[in-house]
Amino acid sequence: MAVPKRKMSRSNTRHRRARWKASVPRLTPCPCSRKEMVVPHRACAHCGLYKGRRVVEP
Repeated sequence: MAVPKRKMSRSNTRHRRARWKASVPRLTPCPCSRKEMVVPHRACAHCGLYKGRRVVEP
């Protein structure tokens, strides 16, 4: 098993951890109502449409 030979400095540790951020989900307006914001490639929870077809009952 790999074991570090030297202690990692505080600045290197923080520099590495700075990249671990949660990203804001991209939202697009629903194609049917243009009011609801929907995550791309997901069915709209408000109207149940996906790519112009009803896939989920609202």
